[in-house]
Amino acid sequence: MAVSPEQEHPTKAFGWAARDSSGVLSPFKFSRRATGENDVTFKVLYCGICHTDLHMVKNEWGLSTYPLIPGHEIVGVVTEVGSKVEKLKVGDHVGVGYMIGACQSCDSCSNNAENYCPEMIPTSGAKYHDGTTTYGGYSDIMVANEHFVVRVPDNLPLHGAAPLLCAGVTTYSPLRYFGLDKPGMHVGVVGVGGLGHVAVKFAKAMGVKVTVISTSPNKKAEAIENLGADSFLVSRDDGQMKAAMGTMDGIIDTVSAVHPLLPLIGLLKNNGKLVLVGAPEKPLELPVFPLLMGRKIVAGSVVGGMKETQEMIDFAGKHNITANVEVIPVDYVNIAMERLIKTDVRYRFVIDIANTLKSSS
Repeated sequence: MAVSPEQEHPTKAFGWAARDSSGVLSPFKFSRRATGENDVTFKVLYCGICHTDLHMVKNEWGLSTYPLIPGHEIVGVVTEVGSKVEKLKVGDHVGVGYMIGACQSCDSCSNNAENYCPEMIPTSGAKYHDGTTTYGGYSDIMVANEHFVVRVPDNLPLHGAAPLLCAGVTTYSPLRYFGLDKPGMHVGVVGVGGLGHVAVKFAKAMGVKVTVISTSPNKKAEAIENLGADSFLVSRDDGQMKAAMGTMDGIIDTVSAVHPLLPLIGLLKNNGKLVLVGAPEKPLELPVFPLLMGRKIVAGSVVGGMKETQEMIDFAGKHNITANVEVIPVDYVNIAMERLIKTDVRYRFVIDIANTLKSSS
C-alpha cells in the first residue's frame, strides 16, 4: 500500500491508553496523521467518559485491541484545516462523537444515517480507511475528516457540551425519529443516569410532558426539581405503575441492566413506542401479547447520523442544554472508571484535557 502524504508527516501526540484488559490507563505517546485536504485538526480541550469506554478498555465485548485510547465525546478548538474543508475554520469550537468514518456510499450513509453504515468506523479502537488504528479523545489533538466533525455553538460551555456528542444524540435521535417530540405528548424516561438526564432535558425543551421512571424513590427530587421532569414513577411500586397504565405516547429506556419490559409496555397508550437505547449484556424477555393488543412497538436506537448530530447540538445551543458533569484531571481517570462501575457520578465524568494532560506528559 502506498504511503499517503498524511502518513509521511505524522503529528506527535500524547494521551492515556489501556495496554491490556486490566483496563488501567497510563500515559502513551503516539502519532496522528498530518492534516489531509478534507481534514480538520483540533486541540482537544475536554473529553467525556462514556460507559462504552469502560467496556472497551476491559475488552468486555471482545472487540478491543491494545494499546487503546478511549474517548468519543471530544470537544476542542480548530488549529488547522485542509485545503478542501468548507464548513469549519481555525478557531471554531468543534466536536467528534462516536464515529470517525463510514463508507459514505451505502443506503444508510445516503440517508444521513452513517451510524448504521455496515462499515462505520468508531472513533476509538477500530481500523481507519488507511489501516491505522483509531485513537480516541483521551489525548491532546484530534484529526478527523470534516464530514465527521460538528460545529459546537459558541454559547455552550465545552465541558458540558462534550457528553452531548454521545449521550445527547443517543436520546435526541429516537425522540425525533419516532415522533415523540410533539408538544403535549407524554413521554417516559427510564433511568436517571448519563443518558436519562439529557433525555429529560431534550424532551422538555421539545414541549413534551416527561415522567421519569426509576427503581429508586430517592431520585424523585433530583428528577423533578433539578432536571425539570413533570412527574416521577417508582417502577417497583405496583400501585403507581397501575395508575399510570396506558398514559404514555412513548418511552425512552436508557437502562443497561437486565430489567422487565412488560411493566413498561403496560404504560404505553395504543400505538405507543418503547425505544431501547441502553445495551443489557443478556437478552431481555419480550412478551408479545401486550404488543398485539395495543399495536405497540419495541424498537432500538444508537447515537445518530452526522446531520442529526449537528441538529442536536444546535438545538442544545438554542435551548442552553448541557450535560450535568463532574470535571476531572486526566490522572484521575482510573479512579473515575472505578466510580463509573458503581454508577457513582452525576451524571457524566469529563476530563479536562487541556489543563491536565500536559502536566502528566
